[in-house]
Parts: sequence; structure tokens; C-alpha cells
Amino acid sequence: MESNTRMNSPLSTIALSLALVLLAGCEGDDGKDGAQGPQGPQGVAGADGAPGADGAPGADGAPGADGAQGPQGPAGEDGLDASVKLSRVDLLSNTNNAFFVNDEGRLQAMSAQEIKEIRGSAKNVILFVGDGMGVSTVTAARIREGEQKGMTWDDSLSSNFDGPESNDLSFDRFPQAGFIKVYNANSQVPDSAGTMNAMVTGVKTDIGTFGYDETVTRGDCTTGTADNVLTSALELAEIAGMSTGIISTARITHATPAANYAKSVDRNYEDISDVPAGCGAEDIASQLISLEDRLEARISGASVDGIDVVMGGGRRHFLPNDVAANVEKPAAAGAEGDRTDGRNLFTEWQTKYPNGTVAHDKADFDAVNTESTQKLMAIFNESHMQYELDRGNDILGEPSLSAMTEKAIQILDNNPSGYFLSIESGRIDHAHHAGNAAGALADTIEMAKAVAAADRLTSDEDTLIIVTADHSHVMTIGGYVRRGNPILGKAIYAGNDTPQLAADGLPFTTLTYTNGRGFCDLGAETDSDVGYGCPITSGRVDISSIDTEAPGYHQEALIPLTSETHAGEDIAVYGHGPGASLVRGTNEQNAIFHFMDYAVDLISRANSALD
Repeated sequence: MESNTRMNSPLSTIALSLALVLLAGCEGDDGKDGAQGPQGPQGVAGADGAPGADGAPGADGAPGADGAQGPQGPAGEDGLDASVKLSRVDLLSNTNNAFFVNDEGRLQAMSAQEIKEIRGSAKNVILFVGDGMGVSTVTAARIREGEQKGMTWDDSLSSNFDGPESNDLSFDRFPQAGFIKVYNANSQVPDSAGTMNAMVTGVKTDIGTFGYDETVTRGDCTTGTADNVLTSALELAEIAGMSTGIISTARITHATPAANYAKSVDRNYEDISDVPAGCGAEDIASQLISLEDRLEARISGASVDGIDVVMGGGRRHFLPNDVAANVEKPAAAGAEGDRTDGRNLFTEWQTKYPNGTVAHDKADFDAVNTESTQKLMAIFNESHMQYELDRGNDILGEPSLSAMTEKAIQILDNNPSGYFLSIESGRIDHAHHAGNAAGALADTIEMAKAVAAADRLTSDEDTLIIVTADHSHVMTIGGYVRRGNPILGKAIYAGNDTPQLAADGLPFTTLTYTNGRGFCDLGAETDSDVGYGCPITSGRVDISSIDTEAPGYHQEALIPLTSETHAGEDIAVYGHGPGASLVRGTNEQNAIFHFMDYAVDLISRANSALD
């Protein structure tokens, strides 16, 4: 929200000077003395004459000097505009918010011994978010990757660190780690919209919303205003002259990636057909195209060039509802696009950035020259990208998350001013919702490969890498299972060779879900979403003859729901590079913004660009 600075009004100073002069002119002249008597003894002095008539009004005084400019404050009718300063005006919704102030204060209270680097030591920031990657998911994925590496355990032959439990994912070895409290402003168990908003703005907000503080009401378009709008780390990077990028294996208009660039009172307003009639809000996909114009209009003096690298899914929200615009879907199957306003946002983006490259499949992706490409818009699927286990079945072909990460860094690092890159592994979350642990673990392992790629392509001296989640899921690891037991297998207790039986006489798996759709055996199926076609099955099933290690096995769940839910416990955060020393202990989720701001000095760099 822009603001004018009030000063002591010249008009009030002039009025005060004029009043003093008028009062001075209101005093009358003294009367004349009586006539002088004859010389003799001195007579008594004559009586004073009658008071003379009032004198004429005095002349107006000269205008008073202008008062000194007062401190910057809210907009005044007569005040003079102050120089635009993000930290004072456009970031008021961020910096005045209690969540922001709390964690800014915690950082400021740290001693020099605790913070190893000076503010602004980093040139680049990469934020990895494993959507739904709770601690149990990290542990299970670590073991699963160890199994894939061939790490085994034999009680008679193995020792110490031989088994898959001793494996490390790439980010397990990061030197800094801590915990994150994930609640939303109005929800004990959060969603991805409110959590990502916290990470990229420094402010917790309500479930289902992003880009506005907690005074917003989900679905009420009148509550998202200039008074509660927030500025994201990506927007600050744009203002500062850094390159920017977003990657997601989910739709690029989905909550986590969208919180970087859009403002929405409802995360579901992904295209114009999703926005209620009369709302008047710009849909999320359209906001990706209009970011440059919106940011320059909102922040006086800003000169930005829009997001440089965009990769993910969600093509349907950028295309008109017209088969003529289809990219991948056969016309006989209907329109690929959902937009009801006739706009083709890919065409609009290409017109806006004529030197940019649009890609829709792996062949297009592979052809991108990272040294000459200035901007890249690569949307690989009508909806979400494929699960990692199912990626080979895509019609046109899709790159992996690690391949997209490499390509993005190689494009963005051409800017000597640095870059901000947000990377989401979005389908960890979706596989968990479907109750399919195999899918969730595969996507987690692929994210770990993407982190390794980022670490390999960047310098520890100038790039802060943060790896975290937005929330967890209700998948648990249970039973006194022996070392080396397959993490997706039936629970076999230490000292035994056969599955342990529960009190109901049935075997059970190490991984189970507290709630969700429950058991479903789809064998070799690699698309987790096919499980939604199975009937909801609560409680126990005899899995004695079932291959629970198959990719299509969906674990048992206690409480029957149409979809498994998020969980509310703390998640982990890992840090590497300049500024990573801040990553420690237990933190509010919005502290992640402060980690990034400190490392790159985002707010100050943005302010400097406006001077």
C-alpha cells in the first residue's frame, strides 16, 4: 500500500503568523496631554485625555517559513509524497504483522557468535519445498533409497552402517537443520496455501489463501485489498534486479508455486472459470502473466522484467476452452483448456516476451540452450505433471524434477546480480492423499536428487539452499521391525523370519495411514491417482497373500475418508551455504522468509534499486 508523508503544513504556519500580526494591529494610540499652565509652582499634572480612536489595522506579516518535513506516516490530504521505501510503505502489511515482527526480533537477538555470516553474504537463494514431506516421509524415503542402492542387512554378516537405515538423502548431510511449526493463522493442521505464504512473505495467513495477511476471509473477494496485501520474496528479488524462477511438479497455478507470484482469497481460483461471478479478482494463471505490470503499478519506481523461468504442469488454466488450442489432448477427447474468456496465455506470454521460449514436452525441454535462453515458459501437462514412478508413461514425455532444476539454474546463473529459485516436489503430497506410500517415497527420492544437482551446480560461497516441507501427512512407521526389512513390506520383528501378526491374527505393514481411503491392491500400477477408483475400505484387511512392495499397493487406514489428510506436527528444515547458520532449533514457519532475507539482504537490495 503506497503512502504519502505528512509534514507541518505551510498553510497552517502562514495562518498562525497572520493571526499574530492582526493582534498587534488592534492596540489604539495614547491620547494628548492637557495644556501647560502658567509658570509657578508646579501644578498637578493634568488628567489624561480620553483614549484615542483605535489605530488602523496593521499590515499583514510576511509568510512564515515552511515547517520541517515531519516523519513518514499515513497518507495525508495535504502532505508531500515521501521517497518510496519498501520497508516503510509497500511492506507495511508484512513488517507490521505480529508474525513478521516476532521472527525478525528473534533473528536480531542472535549474537555474532551464533550468526556466522554477515547480512547479504549470499548472491542466490534456492528454496526446495517437498509438499507433504514430513519427518516420517523423509525417514522412509531414506531407507527406500538405501534399498535401491543395494544396501542390505544380514544379522550374521552385517555390522554398524551396512543396512539401508544408515543411508543418507542428499540433504541429510546439510550442516544446519531445525524444526518448523506449520500451523496456519486459523488452522492447527495447515494446507499448502497458508504454509507457503508464511515461507515467502514472513507472515502466517489463513488456510486456503495466499498473498494477503490473516485479516482476509477465504472466498470473500472484498477482503483482499491494498491494505492487507503482502509482498513475496520473489517479488522483492524482481525489484532488486535478480533473476527469478519457479518449478513445480504440480500445476504451476497450485498453492505452493502460486504463492510466489499471485494474490488470491482462494487457492482454487486457478483460472477465470474458477472465479465466482461478480468477484472481480484476477485469476491465478493470469497473474503469472501480469506480474511485471502489477508489481510496477503497485510499487512506485519499480522496474521489473517478470519471472525468467517457469516449469511445471497446469496447461489447462492457460488455454481457452477450445479444441483448436489443444497441445497434447486429442480433439475428440474435448478441449484441453478451461479458460472461458477466450484468452490463450501462452500466446500472450510470447507476445510480451518475444525472445522467450515456450516448451510443452521433453523434446522442447531438451532443445533449450541455457546460455542463450532469456526466458522459459515450460508447462508439460494439462494438469499436474506425472508421478515420478509414472513419468515414463506420459504421452509427450516430461523431464524429471532434477533435470528441471539443472536447467533452471543454468539459465538463471547468467545474471551476475543473482537469482531466487523456488522448487516444489508437489506430488509427494498427492500420493499420500491417495494413500500410496510407494508413490510418495519415489517423489521424495527424486527431490533429493534435485537437491544434489543444485548443490553440485552452485557454490557454497554464494548460494543459500534451504530444503523443507510445507506440512506432513498421517503416514506412520510402526512395529518393532528388524534391520533391513523392506520399508514397504510386511512387518517382520527382529529375530523372526515371518510377518508379525496383530491381535486380530492378521499381518500388517511397517507403513500405514491414520486416515484415508484405506487398502487397495493395484499391483504394478504406477499412477497413485488410480486408487481413487477403489472403494473406501477402513480398518483391517487380510494382506497375507498381497505383495505390499508393489507400486500400486495402497496401505490400510484406520479412519475412512475420501482422501488422506495432512498432519500438524513439526517438519524439518535443512540449510546449506551463506546464511544457513540461522537454520537451527524450532522456528515458526514464517522464519524461513527471514533466513532468505538475511542471506541475500532482499529488502535492502530492493530498496536500493528504487533509490
